[in-house]
Amino acid sequence: MKIATQLVQRAEGVLKDAEPLTTPIYETTTFVFDSAQEVRDYNEGRSKKYLYTRYGNPTLTAVEQKIAKLEQAETAMLFASGQAATTTALVGLLKADDEIICSSAIYGGTLHLIADLLSKFGIRARFATIDEMAKPDSLISDATRLLWFESPINPTLRCLDIAAVANACRRRGVISIVDNTFASPINQLPLTLGVDIVMHSATKYLNGHSDVTAGVLAGPAGLLDPVQKARRMLGAILDPQAAYALGRGLKTLAVRMERHNATALAVAQWLSTDKRVKTVYYPGLPQHPDHEIARRQMRGFGGMMCIDVHGGYDAAARFFDRLTLFNRAASLGGVESLCSLPVLTSQWGHSEEELERADVTHSMARLSVGMEDPEDLIADLDQALGKEKEEMVDGKG
Repeated sequence: MKIATQLVQRAEGVLKDAEPLTTPIYETTTFVFDSAQEVRDYNEGRSKKYLYTRYGNPTLTAVEQKIAKLEQAETAMLFASGQAATTTALVGLLKADDEIICSSAIYGGTLHLIADLLSKFGIRARFATIDEMAKPDSLISDATRLLWFESPINPTLRCLDIAAVANACRRRGVISIVDNTFASPINQLPLTLGVDIVMHSATKYLNGHSDVTAGVLAGPAGLLDPVQKARRMLGAILDPQAAYALGRGLKTLAVRMERHNATALAVAQWLSTDKRVKTVYYPGLPQHPDHEIARRQMRGFGGMMCIDVHGGYDAAARFFDRLTLFNRAASLGGVESLCSLPVLTSQWGHSEEELERADVTHSMARLSVGMEDPEDLIADLDQALGKEKEEMVDGKG
């Protein structure tokens, strides 16, 4: 062969004698077959070969298998984002005239997806308050096909009894899906509590370094089969390079969550004694309304909390603007501590009625506690709240 042909054709294949310590990145769009029969075998399910990265990729498979083990699931699927995972699950499992029940206390992107987009395709939604979700048997109707919820909930950290919701769904033949992003599989295993499918925004704790956008679903292979087909058609699969980075992040998940749990608890305990803060929402605190539920179903309480400050939105904005160590940014679950105002981020675009049903106020600030020293984080919160302390002392608060 001439040199130009050699440069194109002689690609590096799998080396049988090379056993890598880390997952190789199969950054290829397509895979080679030796014959028409091999392609037929693949199409008819008799081959484990790969055809096209939009359908599947060895790098993704390795990370999916690791996450499936973490969640004690039969299988797992990676997506280009948490929102892609949510969308593909709902499109794959629902059809026109099906009813979905969703907690009204939910990530804003999920609420708008269900209420504003899926409704255009004839999927009917009912949104339930936390109190209504506590009685799941009374919520489910004959038309209900799927129930979607979170625990702990974004951004209020309220917790639902996962087993109670899952059991009610099982009795009525309804698919239950829980967003487990705030907890991580280290702190909570919903499948062992009876839930059908677990979803994560893997952008958050699973990756943990604020540099990958990804989503994952985990559950029984048979139940996820239509979602697998939908992922192929929608093209919502994760890129192999991002999957590699996610797999690398997973290696430190256990030690990271241990630090997140300990630091957040220390910060929450300090905030709970400060009169400048009206309410601290953290399930690890005994005064949290769902503390007993969280204790039963969680092994740790995570790095997320929400505070409600005195003085309404203006006071929350002043607190937000004065932070120096907490980064003012959306997202969560990375090694860096972040702060966001829910009414400007996760609940942006909600009506006042929707905010009320989700128990979200204009004076809330959501904190993602990272891996910095807890004393430094507390000092930053103290100075950010300082002006409000002076105003309250002067009688101006």
